[in-house]
Amino acid sequence: MSDPEQCSGPRGVRRGAALTLVFVSVLATGVVTGSLPRGGPKSSEIATRSVASVVDGDEVAAAAARAEAEGKSGKEAAEEVVSRSGDRWGAVYDERQYEEFEQALDGAYTGVGLSARRSADGRVEVARVQSGGPADLAGIRSGDLLRTIDGRSVDRRPVAEVVALLRGDREDAAEGSTVVLGIERGTALRTETLRRARLSTEPVTVRRIGPERPGPSSAVMIEVDSFTRGSGTKVRDAVQDAPTGAGVLLDLRGNSGGLVTEAVTAASAFLDGGLVATYDVRGEQRALYAQPGGDTDRPLVVLVDGGTMSAAELLTGALQDRGRAVTVGSRTFGKGSVQMPSKLPDGSVAELTVGHYRTPAGRSVEERGITPDLTVDSRAERRAETVLSGLGGGS
Repeated sequence: MSDPEQCSGPRGVRRGAALTLVFVSVLATGVVTGSLPRGGPKSSEIATRSVASVVDGDEVAAAAARAEAEGKSGKEAAEEVVSRSGDRWGAVYDERQYEEFEQALDGAYTGVGLSARRSADGRVEVARVQSGGPADLAGIRSGDLLRTIDGRSVDRRPVAEVVALLRGDREDAAEGSTVVLGIERGTALRTETLRRARLSTEPVTVRRIGPERPGPSSAVMIEVDSFTRGSGTKVRDAVQDAPTGAGVLLDLRGNSGGLVTEAVTAASAFLDGGLVATYDVRGEQRALYAQPGGDTDRPLVVLVDGGTMSAAELLTGALQDRGRAVTVGSRTFGKGSVQMPSKLPDGSVAELTVGHYRTPAGRSVEERGITPDLTVDSRAERRAETVLSGLGGGS
């Protein structure tokens, strides 16, 4: 669960830092982004990331090919072109990095099993600890303050950069590598040496809020950390399994996106067909539609914050524009562009922006984000529960 602030890319991609931070977040916390349709069995998958199209894939490939012919690094040449282009989300990955990126779409990643966020007083705190992961086994708990990583203070660093440090550099990020964390709990400060492990995430969690016994005052919270493969179906199943009349609190805070097809499936849980978003790819206009048969009567509140990005913003915008949900929290990140991968001669992959998406009402998300219906800076979850209760959804 990463803060929306940008940081320097840890893999030598000077621009494209934010895309790199999302990739890093994939491997550190399980938060992912996806890719546009391409050949092969995954060709139906669509995903969004963020920025304006400023460099052509052919130009990047040509630069890489020239470098290869001269005995130089094609990947470094491609990185230089992307860096000069101004495509702040453009990035170049080597084969191993991109393979890990693809695996992360299935919820697999190498990391320590914790996510971070900015606390109310501006410090970096542990937002969530994955059960059975290295952080959990070391006794780190949600709410602990993260003060140092490998001896470096993180107090003034953007949370996204903190995530990058947790992940480590390319050479240090392998399974079994170590990272030393300075943890503060209350007045006690301690250090923990964690060994990175291969982990899998559960992108969707469901819990009952309100009275224990299902009834007119009960409600269900569905937390979606990321839109990995299968997450949309899990949201739909959770809605179908909720008690009759129970409202739903859909928590998209800290969700930095994923496969847009999964976000569309999640939208289909609450909509009876209809437009979810439009997008363009190199000027060609396209549209995404919900499947018919969703639950259009169940009260719905969506929780968002500055860490709600990309596909999560697409879902939020669709539910807000179509009057299906009340949105509560703070303005979302504003990551509304479409990118697609291009394989380079040496096997590395360039990710370049090719278009943008818009909400059903035609709103652009890029650099604007989505302003919730009710802006709340603190105690957002409690306020959201109150709104849901007012809608007749319990809690």
